[in-house]
Amino acid sequence: MDPLNSPLEVGLRTLVLLSASFPKSLDVARMVHLDDAILHSGDMNGPPSLHPTLPAGPGELAMKRSLIEQGLIILLRAGLAEVEATQQGLVYRASEEGAAFVGLLEAPYIGALKERAQWIVTARNSAHLSVREATQAITERWVRAFNSTTTARGTDHE
Repeated sequence: MDPLNSPLEVGLRTLVLLSASFPKSLDVARMVHLDDAILHSGDMNGPPSLHPTLPAGPGELAMKRSLIEQGLIILLRAGLAEVEATQQGLVYRASEEGAAFVGLLEAPYIGALKERAQWIVTARNSAHLSVREATQAITERWVRAFNSTTTARGTDHE
């Protein structure tokens, strides 16, 4: 099993995010946006990004949703998260055990995740942007990055 971007790793990131937003619950679409914000916080005028921006960025969102859903299954089975059916759909929150579990983790990467999760949960745009607007902002960021990369490559050949 590849530990990078596995359901277990993404589930752990999701648990950190759910713990930071506890007791508020989140739906999967919001978690996709917030997970992207945690990993690429430097692109959003936040703390330095944990992961580099990659040229295949737009495909990352589709993959991320599936991995978050798989990670949530792991969290639910372990009793670290809870699910609730609402009129708007399924929402998830960290269980008390999940929040306590995150508190026990001391690895530097987890510390950085906790810092960024707290930043994005309390930041200006996590609550007032709709998921559609947030996804559009992510896509526009990738387009700008792609255009600046192709422009820079074009000037190298002149």
